[in-house]
This record gives sequence, structure tokens and C-alpha cells, in this order.
Amino acid sequence: MDTPETMRAVRIAGHGGPEVLERAEVAVPAPQAGEVLVRVAAVALNNTDLWTREGAYGRPDDPKALSGWRGPIGFPRIQGADVAGRVVAVGPDVDGGLAGRRVVVDPAIYDTEGPDANPVGLMGSERDGGYAEYVTAPAARVHDVTDSPLTDDQLATLPTAYGTALGMIERGRLREGETVLVSGASGGVGIALIQIARARGARVLAISSGSKTDAVREAGAHEVLDRARDIAGQLRAAAPDGIDVALDVVAGELVGDGLPLLREGGRWVVAGALGGYDVAFDVRRLYLHNAQVIGSAMHTPTHFALLMDLARRGEIQPVVAAAYPLDRAAEAQEELARRAHVGKIVLRP
Repeated sequence: MDTPETMRAVRIAGHGGPEVLERAEVAVPAPQAGEVLVRVAAVALNNTDLWTREGAYGRPDDPKALSGWRGPIGFPRIQGADVAGRVVAVGPDVDGGLAGRRVVVDPAIYDTEGPDANPVGLMGSERDGGYAEYVTAPAARVHDVTDSPLTDDQLATLPTAYGTALGMIERGRLREGETVLVSGASGGVGIALIQIARARGARVLAISSGSKTDAVREAGAHEVLDRARDIAGQLRAAAPDGIDVALDVVAGELVGDGLPLLREGGRWVVAGALGGYDVAFDVRRLYLHNAQVIGSAMHTPTHFALLMDLARRGEIQPVVAAAYPLDRAAEAQEELARRAHVGKIVLRP
């Protein structure tokens, strides 16, 4: 299959607001040894796109430092972690049978080759991503989903949001019959958490705002708590015996308010800080009740393989809130930042 020499892309040349997203005509990358070239059908937006662009991650030695996901970014950088598309070329040492296959790319850059490796980098941050017509990826990170009933837009929503959700659920050891609290329930990760937790047989309590309540309930939440009211009071009423697992992308005051509501041996899993990264809680509620606070960044290769099995069988139904053409990436990011939508926003190169 012939590929052009150049392609349209949207990239950032430095940290800043939506204005730093620039359209560019760049060379189509050549797949190196062990890599494939994917023609991008859809790329989903994530909060990490906003925070990487803004440099909002801080560094261990300086929480306020401008930084990418795991350190300084190499500019210019093409953003976009979540890619669905087709393999159009393979590099040396790659099975030629992958050519023409419909795929989803695991965007994580791992610390080792093992099945339980930790992500230490991300496509669109530590290497160029999918805000472009083509992107390269390691062949080992490309998953064949040719037979999935999901659309390209739906497949593109999976890697970061559903990967993060599955990582949280696995690390939190959520079991059938347990009661789970989901914060930020109307966002991409929140909807994914509800769907996967519900499929596992958990009772799902979700925190959202009034206008999004119906959509969150439709995603599978058993009860929806209004984030504008007393969360702890609503939680006590909905789960008088406490909750087993909290799946939290908000953090902030919610951790201190909610930790006393965990049952014995409960787990509080944090994968975001939409409500603030500076957290205070009564440590006695932790050690006296054998509770655990667990940090969860994305997924492992094992988690991602489980997710792709769900996608092939169509056992999850991602919600696509809106789709934009590639050249309106800045507008799409602004819509994402407003948080008025339910589900995921995608770009179509």
C-alpha cells in the first residue's frame, strides 16, 4: 500500500493554552525495526492532552514545575495517545500479516518487557502521537481488533480511559457483590469505570452533577450522588454499611471526607486529581481499619490485553460525545476542558 511522503498533523511547540496547538505538514514517519505504521482513523482526547499541553504534571522535586507526564517534553510534539486505525506498513522484523489489519494501539511506554510492567511514558507525550494522519508504534503494542463490532470512534476511546479504568479496578481488586464508589462519573474514565464495575457484578454508586445524572445512570450506575450536595451524607444514606472500593479521579477533599466510609479492608484507588492534588486525611481511619490508598497510573500490558478482549466481544459500549476534524483540535480541547459533555471526544484525521 503506497503511503504519501508528508501528512497533516497538529503539534505543540511549547507549553501553554489551546493557542499553542499548531497545524503542520510533516514527514510521514518510517516504521523502524519492530514497529508498524498505522493510518489513523480516529484519535480520542483525554485530560492528559490538556495537562501535557499545559505542563501541569509537576516534578517530584518541584510540584509547580512545567512538565509533561513523566518529565520534560521534547518539542515539537504531536499529541494524542488514543489511536484506532489500520496498519499500512511494517518495519524490519515485524510479521507482514499485520498489514491491513484494524488495530488499537496501547499508548503506554513500559519500564520492562514483562506482563505486569509499569507505564513510564505515553504516546503523545514521550513520543509522537495520533493527532496526525499516520503514527508509528511498536508492533508488540498493536492489538488486532479487525472483528470488533465497535466503530473506529468507539475503539479510539478505549486505551487511556478504559485502560485507566481497568487498571484501577484490577489494582483495587474489585469483586462481585462489592459496593463501589465512582467519582467524576460523567467523564471518559468515569463512564468506563461504571461499565466495567457493573459488568463485574458490583453495586455502583456514582458522583456526578445534576444535568448528567440520567446519562450516568444509563451507563449502569445503581445510584447517582449529586456532587453539589453533602457527598458524605448521601454516601451514608446510599451505603449504610460503607463501601468496599472507591475508584477516584477527583481526589482533593473527597479523600478525607470519604476514607472514613470505607469498610474494613477497603481500598481507595486514586488515578487523578481533578479536585486538587493536595490531600489531607485522618491517618487513623487508614491503619485502624486495614484500609489501603492505592495510586494507579493507566494499565499494565496484562490489563490492556483484557480490555482488547472486551472490545473484540463488544462487551463494553463506549459513549462518543462529539467528533471533530483534525484541524479543529484546539476547539475540541476547549470543549473537553469545559466538561459539559458525557463520554469521549474524538478527532478524525
